[in-house]
Amino acid sequence: MACKILAIDPGPTQSGLVLLHCLNEPLIDSLVLDNENLLRILELNESDSVAIEMIASYGMAVGKEVFETCVWIGRFIQASKVPPVRYSRQEIKLHLCGSPRAKDANIRQALIDLYGPQGTKAKPGPTYGVKSHAWAALAVAAYHHHHQRWTP
Repeated sequence: MACKILAIDPGPTQSGLVLLHCLNEPLIDSLVLDNENLLRILELNESDSVAIEMIASYGMAVGKEVFETCVWIGRFIQASKVPPVRYSRQEIKLHLCGSPRAKDANIRQALIDLYGPQGTKAKPGPTYGVKSHAWAALAVAAYHHHHQRWTP
């Protein structure tokens, strides 16, 4: 199964980014970077697919940051060479943790169970270097990987 997934956890000013190489053993490259820099990466991206977490409405009032994130999602979609697939946080939580009420700590643990521990600087594990918003981007990548058919 050969694939390279670029996954994004969008934010109003910065976003989490994961490049998941899905060969025999997954290799995870992760970053948290300014949205302007992510636009440049998307324009040069050579991934097989792009997946992005999409904002969903739950009937609650939202603030300026949510609307700004929506604007960035649109800009990311426009900049991408490959049409991104969008997923809601709820479906990702349900898939990884079995509950749409799972918290970030539950998702992080599910990802460590799936891909392996972080390890140390001297002996890095598969998730070494994944931090903050990159964990959410890795959750998007994992969900996308499990729901797509890849050809060698």
